[in-house]
Amino acid sequence: MSNPAPSPGVGVLDQGTELTFPSGFLWGAATAAYQIEGAATEDGRGPSIWDTFSHTEGTVVAGHTGDVACDHYHRLASDVSLMADLGLKSYRFSVSWPRVQPTGSGPANAKGLDFYRRLVDDLLDSDIEPWLTLYHWDLPQRLEDEGGWPARDTAARFADYTRLVVDALGDRVRHWTTLNEPWCSAFLGYGSGVHAPGRTDSAAAVRAGHHLMLGHGLAVQALRAARPDAQVGVTVNLYPVDPATDSPEDVDAARRIDGLANRFFLDPLLRGSYPQDVRDDLRRICDFGHVRDGDLAVIATPLDLVGINYYSRHVVAAGPPEPASSGFVSGSTWPGSEDVRFVSRGVPVTDMQWEIDAPGLVETLRRVHDEYTDLPLYVTENGSAFVDTVVDGRVDDVDRVAYFDAHLRAAHAAISAGVPLGGYFAWSLMDNFEWAWGFTKRFGMIYVDYDDDQARIPKSSARWYAEVIRRNGLAAQ
Repeated sequence: MSNPAPSPGVGVLDQGTELTFPSGFLWGAATAAYQIEGAATEDGRGPSIWDTFSHTEGTVVAGHTGDVACDHYHRLASDVSLMADLGLKSYRFSVSWPRVQPTGSGPANAKGLDFYRRLVDDLLDSDIEPWLTLYHWDLPQRLEDEGGWPARDTAARFADYTRLVVDALGDRVRHWTTLNEPWCSAFLGYGSGVHAPGRTDSAAAVRAGHHLMLGHGLAVQALRAARPDAQVGVTVNLYPVDPATDSPEDVDAARRIDGLANRFFLDPLLRGSYPQDVRDDLRRICDFGHVRDGDLAVIATPLDLVGINYYSRHVVAAGPPEPASSGFVSGSTWPGSEDVRFVSRGVPVTDMQWEIDAPGLVETLRRVHDEYTDLPLYVTENGSAFVDTVVDGRVDDVDRVAYFDAHLRAAHAAISAGVPLGGYFAWSLMDNFEWAWGFTKRFGMIYVDYDDDQARIPKSSARWYAEVIRRNGLAAQ
């Protein structure tokens, strides 16, 4: 039987020395299909853009691929047992689109769906709530060959795929996320090209962002039609964005980056419109002719919750002005804002060189709640990569424990400030294929020994998090 639905609440926190979270707060951990499953060609799975990208020379550190990843496909039962040992109340996983629908169209691959049926059943048998993400970046390669996310038809194909998954799992899965981090899919995949499919076309990136959100809206409608009682949301990666100084140029640089990183997605999803200043910023990139009548109403189809992935803060400054005749490069992570500089503040960083900024989580949660929606919010990813070493069979990852502790205290502060925060998913359950960084970056609470038959070793952070879950809170500092 699944766990009871969490009840995001305000004013129900313990007033003693410990920081206690609201009753029903959902404690979880998260992964993604391509990062952990492996079995890339087994049981009818088709190739995804990440299979193609990772097998292209020079795209991934050390030539790593997700062909085997963490071999979760063959270790499902033992991995769920590890989750149960941690006391997880929920597990956020993604479904591999090409495992379910190898070419991105046509009937479902029965063996692919059977894997997720087994996973969901094992989770429920362990009293762990399944939290299913439909898309975590593994577009079927055939659809990319036909235009990918810059092509409007991909949004319709995503809705068809959603129907296949909900028909198979909708009787047992209540919580559904449509997309994970559409900013990454659009601007890293089609703008800068550092993620799959590796294209460098700013106009295509803007179109991809829109069609991802259109696919989201169509998927929400498909879910509603099939399972009116489903709890449906989307996950966006958000950042506080600050100017390096109070100069008008730096303030405008912060406005532009905030527009692309945050408001380009929050406004259509939750307000049904694109910010006019962002459209103006992008005028030299595209004319928004790909946005058709009715699209924004579909994108803004009402949700039940919003997932927020939080890792760091951006501090930016204006760079030298672009020469008037130069235009912009063909592809960019920040279309139209290539002259903005990202400024280091000299604060501690993770192994990804991301600045550690727990107060930014409070700011982000409060902003979404205060400016956009009263819906329940969930931290669907939060975590850190550090260099982990096995000593006498143990991994003592004290930096990761400190990171989690600080960010959970920030989450508690947000609840105290009135944010209806319903749960927290640590990223990640286990070390995995970290996209373009391959296996060189470790985010997991469980160490994966890639050289020793994928052996799993719970780190100190896993034991620490299990105690947080057990006590539903944090010890006093």
